[in-house]
Amino acid sequence: MSDVSSESVVVTDPERAVENEDGVNARTPRNGLGVLHLFCKPSGGFDKEAFLAACKGFKEEGLILVTFGVLGHKADLGVMAVAGDFLRLRSLQSEIQRAGLEVVDSYVSITEVSEYAANVPEDQRRLRLYPKRLPPKGSSTICFYPMSKRRNVDQNWYQLPYEERERLMFEHGASGRKFAGRIVQLVTGSAGVDDWEWGVTLFAERPDDLKAAVYTMRYDEASAVYAEFGKFYMGVLLEPEELAEQIVR
Repeated sequence: MSDVSSESVVVTDPERAVENEDGVNARTPRNGLGVLHLFCKPSGGFDKEAFLAACKGFKEEGLILVTFGVLGHKADLGVMAVAGDFLRLRSLQSEIQRAGLEVVDSYVSITEVSEYAANVPEDQRRLRLYPKRLPPKGSSTICFYPMSKRRNVDQNWYQLPYEERERLMFEHGASGRKFAGRIVQLVTGSAGVDDWEWGVTLFAERPDDLKAAVYTMRYDEASAVYAEFGKFYMGVLLEPEELAEQIVR
C-alpha cells in the first residue's frame, strides 16, 4: 500500500491561511492540515447549483476536495475536504448543508506523520503532512473508516515498549506494501479531535482491492490483537456534477 501520490501541483499551502494580528492563524495546525469527511443524504430541498458552487469555490482556492457516491443505506454521498484553516472547513460544511444536504455522519482529523516513521525521507514526511493530489490518479473507489488501539487489561497497546510497537507497525506496513500500485492510503490523526484515534482513507484501483487489503492486514498482530474499527463507508469516486445528478430526486 503506497502513500499519497506526489503527482500534480501543490494544492494545499499553509502559508496561504488568513493570519491574525500576531501573524499567526490559530485555526491552522502547526503541522499538517485539517481533514473533514462528511457523509450526507439529500433533503427534500436539495439545491444542485448551490452544491456545485460550494464545491467549485473550495477547489478554486487551491484546496483538496474529493466527492463520491456512497453505496448502502448509511449515506448517499460523501465529501472529503482538506484545508489548513479549520474555519474554511466549517464554512464548507455550512454551504453543503444550505444546499439541502443533511450530514448523517462525519469525521474530523489532521494529517500527520506516524511516530514510527522517524526514518522516512523528508520529502515523504512533507507529503504526508501536506498531500498534493487527491484522489490519486487511476483510483475509482474510496473507503473510509476510523480506528483506535485497544486499551484492554491484557491488550493495552500503550503499555507496550516503543520497540515492540515499532516492530508490529513495521510488520503491518509490510503487509500494506503488497498492495502498492493498487491502493493508496491516507492515515490521519484524530486523538482528541474525534471519537477514534485515526481516520483511514483508502483509494483503490478496483473495488475488490479495498476488501483484499483490509482483510490481509487484519491478520497482522497490530490489527488482530490491538485494533478496534468503526463504521466503514465505501463509495465510487465522482466529480461533483456527476454526483449531483446521482442524488437528484
